[in-house]
Amino acid sequence: MGDIRTVVIRPVGEKAYPGLLLYTDIFQLTESTLRTARRLASEGFVVMAPEIYPHGELAGVALEFDDAGKQRGLAGAAATTTTQFDADRTAVLDHLAARADVTDVFVTGFCIGGHLAFRAAFDQRVRATVCFYPTGLHNGALGADVADSLDRAADIRGRLLIVFGSRDPHVPADARLDILTRLYAAGLTDVELHVYTGGEHAFMRDIGPRHDPALTDRALIEAVAFFRET
Repeated sequence: MGDIRTVVIRPVGEKAYPGLLLYTDIFQLTESTLRTARRLASEGFVVMAPEIYPHGELAGVALEFDDAGKQRGLAGAAATTTTQFDADRTAVLDHLAARADVTDVFVTGFCIGGHLAFRAAFDQRVRATVCFYPTGLHNGALGADVADSLDRAADIRGRLLIVFGSRDPHVPADARLDILTRLYAAGLTDVELHVYTGGEHAFMRDIGPRHDPALTDRALIEAVAFFRET
């Protein structure tokens, strides 16, 4: 398996807080993602953000938000099997749950990280999960193979919130409807699905023209409230 480079950001002091596993998008541990991690930590969480490609040539690399960075990130996903993603998930959750400064275990993620967060919810230690515009959830596109994520939805025991923008071309309206239908069919009738009018894919990334600061604030406020209500 090997080491997994991980950033941990937590409030100052010795108090224990809920732990929040945060999965990045394909660009890994960029300053944009770390700004979001810091903001969530300021709300009273021990935020742990691992690299999603920790074992190959992208280990230790924060990709640029350009076409070259995008292609390298997509190639990293294509070279990683669902089994490998799952093994890394177990390792990071084991570490987070074992920390003396962590009480409950929550998960969140963005884009491919939203899909990984959904799969992390299979772990019975996870009390609540927020998936921001998860890609590939409706069709199993995750990495080198077809993921069985929605087929395993019944394994989720914690609370679940999924957030999309209405203008997300990667997960259009019919795909969102399919996700919700299959979640209900799996018995997850208390799942929350939020669709933000006008939101693009990756509207929470604070670099580039798709960023929507107002929707970002709303999404983070609602996510924090969702975790605190758990």
